[in-house]
Amino acid sequence: QGCTQKYIVKNYFYYYLFKFSAALGEEIFYITFLPFTYWNIDHSVSRRMIIVWSIVMYIGQVSKDILKWPRPLSPPVVKLEMRANAEYGMPSTHAMAATAISFSFFIATTNQYKYPFELGLVAAFVFSTLVCLSRLYTGMHTVLDVIGGALISAVLLMLLYPAWDTIDHLLLTSPFCPLFSMAVPLVLCYNYPKLDYYSPTRGDTTTILGAAAGATVGFWLNNQYAAPAYTSESFQPGFPLVTSTMVFVLARFFVGILVVLLTRWVMKIVVLGALGYRYKFPIRDLEARRRLEVEVPYKFVTYSSVGFTATVIVPLLHELLGLM
Repeated sequence: QGCTQKYIVKNYFYYYLFKFSAALGEEIFYITFLPFTYWNIDHSVSRRMIIVWSIVMYIGQVSKDILKWPRPLSPPVVKLEMRANAEYGMPSTHAMAATAISFSFFIATTNQYKYPFELGLVAAFVFSTLVCLSRLYTGMHTVLDVIGGALISAVLLMLLYPAWDTIDHLLLTSPFCPLFSMAVPLVLCYNYPKLDYYSPTRGDTTTILGAAAGATVGFWLNNQYAAPAYTSESFQPGFPLVTSTMVFVLARFFVGILVVLLTRWVMKIVVLGALGYRYKFPIRDLEARRRLEVEVPYKFVTYSSVGFTATVIVPLLHELLGLM
């Protein structure tokens, strides 16, 4: 299970293309692209993407552990990734995330900015297709897993689209938003479907819901005390190449990512240390960190802090440094 297969790469173009495309459906992409849109493109677009992404990913992760469809057999398939091998296959959450993020970005921007409709549609299609094909190339999913994931994500996006303005308005203005945004994801994480063996799906789901919860509280706080989302034009910066120089765009991005990564590092140490003291285990004990009472609060508190920092602390720092 934990041993990698030996293989020979015959086409390095496809190898690096699909390895890179696979990374577009993982944490490193979420933690860079989603904050980038918030800091440099448009707050409303970012909010809608995060709402859709968190809902789609939760349903996808839970579906894996309910359906329990196995991944492709290896051999004959050569698997280029091992971390996700303990997860079930159907549906492909990479395919779901890629479809949700690319098409929610396209839909949210097409009515706000002037650019060729066909260009945006093709870009969304190419992005999601590359990620889907990467799951076949790396041996992690069957064709049915990928098609199922993309179709489920498309259906969820169509169901959410008519309501996402209403959802966005409620999350920005309701006095119950902070409580709702934190309590509901926590309940979902603690009541995640139980498996006979450990799988990273519960931890990954907690990471996603935690980040979305922290970001949502940040959206609400900004709207209440910083700049109302529906009244301030300066609150939505617009596309960076039109209204700002690339120097400011890159400065905002690198300053923001540095603060976000620092927050994640510090919170991991603090939360794990507190939980280790509470439950009497060394913080390097991997088995202890997989227990429900440890994994859920550890990941949820860490990544809700990341989401809050990205939406509240980083914009304040940008303003302080004169980068807005």
